Amino acid sequence: MKLVCLDLEGVLVPEIWIAFSEATGIPELRRTTRDEPDYDKLMKFRIDLLKKNNLKLADIQRVIQGMEPLPGAVDFTRDLRQRTQLVILSDTYDQFAGPLMAKLSHPTLFCNTLEVAADGTVTGYRLRQQNGKREAVRAFKSLNMQVFAAGDSFNDLDMIREAGCGCLFRAPEAIRKDYAHIPCVDTFDELLAEIDKFLN
Repeated sequence: MKLVCLDLEGVLVPEIWIAFSEATGIPELRRTTRDEPDYDKLMKFRIDLLKKNNLKLADIQRVIQGMEPLPGAVDFTRDLRQRTQLVILSDTYDQFAGPLMAKLSHPTLFCNTLEVAADGTVTGYRLRQQNGKREAVRAFKSLNMQVFAAGDSFNDLDMIREAGCGCLFRAPEAIRKDYAHIPCVDTFDELLAEIDKFLN
């Protein structure tokens, strides 16, 4: 059996933290895993910024409610799911993902969970597991599945390597340059073509 694993933000939907940065006018919130390979460092930085600016989970969720999938993503996921199974492996949070998953017709999603105080203050986060994207691909392979993986950021590299078949998608120039041995595509048509090669 063959399976496709995709990252979420930057691949199928816009970066949530960038959208929130634009909504709040706080440029520091634009930092993502494209910029910072150390996820724990990045999340502690974000949570500290939220606290300093008295921003709560509900403030982020309001911005997410108004977000739409990237142009072409809905058709792409529909076409892909007609070909094979799709699992989204993301470092987003279950408190964020619901509205966007609905707009993508609810593909299977593995993600993380925010720790939130009674007043809505984000106090921390819980990973589903360490290096969850890679470990999910490893687990699928242990079930005798062949896996194709694609993503756009530093935190996607391990799952792509573990899958053994996959590519980068719209990755920034620094990642393309440092990981030139991993193919990179920039359109959904090109990504679907790479997946078709894997399926056939």
